[in-house]
Amino acid sequence: MAAPLVSDELWAVVEPLLPTEPPKPQGGRPRVSDRAALTGILFVLRTGIPWELLPAEMGCGCGMTCWRRLRDWQQAGVWERLHRVLLDRLGCANAIDWSRAALDSASVPGKKGGEGTGPNPTDRGKAGCKRHLLTDANGIPLVIRISPANRHDSRLLETVIDAVPPIRQCAGRPRRRPAKLHADKGYDFPHCRRALRRRSIRPRIARRGIDSSERLGRHRWVVERTLAWFARQRRIVVRYERRSDIFEAFHHLAASLICWKFIQRWFC
Repeated sequence: MAAPLVSDELWAVVEPLLPTEPPKPQGGRPRVSDRAALTGILFVLRTGIPWELLPAEMGCGCGMTCWRRLRDWQQAGVWERLHRVLLDRLGCANAIDWSRAALDSASVPGKKGGEGTGPNPTDRGKAGCKRHLLTDANGIPLVIRISPANRHDSRLLETVIDAVPPIRQCAGRPRRRPAKLHADKGYDFPHCRRALRRRSIRPRIARRGIDSSERLGRHRWVVERTLAWFARQRRIVVRYERRSDIFEAFHHLAASLICWKFIQRWFC
């Protein structure tokens, strides 16, 4: 028998973060349970099926019910809080390696267009977006951000670095800054290096025409691996969502699932 999409251990982390059920003074049908709705959301994220084809046999309600729950929880900030709670748990277990971090991005085609998309210069100007990912030395996703496909990677460097939340440690104050940052030649600009040095981060950015991609690949491969883990979630391989908040919600949820895998590996 297949393992449940929402295990008891994962539900124990998610449930306290969810908003309370709104009152129904006029009555109405019973509300689909939050755990069932989360199961439907995860099923759509992992399989990539359209919302309207969500199997009724799963007991998750209709696809629109799960979509509304995903939207409402995104507006309530549930997914970002979940990601941060899991990062705090990893930080308290000393599982986050702050000695170095890696930054990279991946293009995502957006066939339907929508908010936050732009012409992709590497895909004949077709609509798309980018996912920008910052990981620690182990590949744990610290920050995930979405931008239009026509925005250069270097312009998002400061935004991504500053988006790292204060992560609790096993001892001392919460931490936000890695000691070093590894990035490819797309970030080889003086303003990127200055921005990192202002934040007391040593830049390890490949230089165009000087450094080969092989040497820094010893440390950058972790972010490439984590980007591949994001691509396993079929709903975000191609952007089908026209609304940017729904697409971002899926990414925060995917980042939380990756962190949860690290937690299971660390504590098991």
